[in-house]
This record gives sequence, structure tokens and C-alpha cells, in this order.
Amino acid sequence: MSGSAVEEPPSSAWSWRADWTVPLRRNAVPAGVGAALGVALLAWLIGPRPHLPAFAYLMVVGVALAVVDVQLRRLPDPLTLTSYPLGIALLMAAVPFTGDGGHRFVSALIGLAVLWVLFLVQWFIAPSALGFGDVKLSGVLGLYLGWLGADAWLLGVLAMFLFGGVYSAVMLAARRARLKSTIPFGPFMLAGALLAVLVFA
Repeated sequence: MSGSAVEEPPSSAWSWRADWTVPLRRNAVPAGVGAALGVALLAWLIGPRPHLPAFAYLMVVGVALAVVDVQLRRLPDPLTLTSYPLGIALLMAAVPFTGDGGHRFVSALIGLAVLWVLFLVQWFIAPSALGFGDVKLSGVLGLYLGWLGADAWLLGVLAMFLFGGVYSAVMLAARRARLKSTIPFGPFMLAGALLAVLVFA
């Protein structure tokens, strides 16, 4: 469901060389405040546990991705793809200091793979309804949700589609979109994952 609220911008408008930092620069203050408040909330919920840095990173990059997706209707590869090695490294660093760290890390990798495949299948079935940037982001979110366990993974995934579905229904009811319209799905994916983190962290 990644794309514009009404029309899809031309493909030539996006590439690795595109200046995706423009929305972040234009919204530096609200984005910075949102990220800071989010990290503070996570620090309060999680406490001084080993996986806090990993989730703090997810919060910061998640805010950036949401801002860019809303403005440009794209999820930039420099943020999504680099989050795989960084997320894995940060969670791996927490393993030796977590009682069930090994089990959590394996669950994280499984969560990554399963959610990525789930989104990839959807993309193959309906590429016009789901952007490939969403597929790239899905694995990152699956990694973190998997670390928190199967219940968190399930809640996060269900919440992603629930939030996106409710928003789409409201837009249709308000005649702000058509049945063939698409929406930037990244923010709803991130919101669903955040809900699961807040509940299970």
C-alpha cells in the first residue's frame, strides 16, 4: 500500500541518488522532537536493559522513515537496507548480557525472514497495492518483533494492517481517496510495530 494518497509520482523521481533528506531537513525540529520523545519513552519502558540501544535506533530511524514516506511516498534504501546489519549487530551485542539472549536472537532472525516473505508474497500478488520499499522495511520490523517473541510479532503485524485499513476506510468515506488509490503504508507498519514494542518491551 505504499505510494501516494491519490496519484503515484513518476518513477524517475526516485533513486539512490534522490535527495530523500529534504523532508527531514524541512521537518528537522518536529522529527527531532518526536525521535527524542520516542527514545525517552522506550528508555522508561525498557530500562537499562541490553537491547535498549537497538530499539532506540529503531525509534530514530522509524521517525525518519515515516517523515520521508509521508512526504515523498517512498522508503529510502539508505535507511531501510542499512537497518538490517545495524539492527542485527545491535541485537547480537545484547545477546551475551540477556538471560535468554540466544533464543531471542534466533526468534528475531525467524521473525525477520517470515515477515519479509509474507510481504514479498503480497508484493508479487498485488504489486500495485504494496510498494517494494514496504517489503524492505518489513524484514527490519520482523527482526525487532521477533526479538520480543511470537505474541509481539503477531500483534505488530495485525496492528500494521489494522491501522492501514482503518485509515483507508476513513479516506474512502471522506471521499479523499478512491478504491484504486494507494497510501504510504510505511507509517502504519511502524505504528503497528511500535504498539507491539510498547506492550511487550
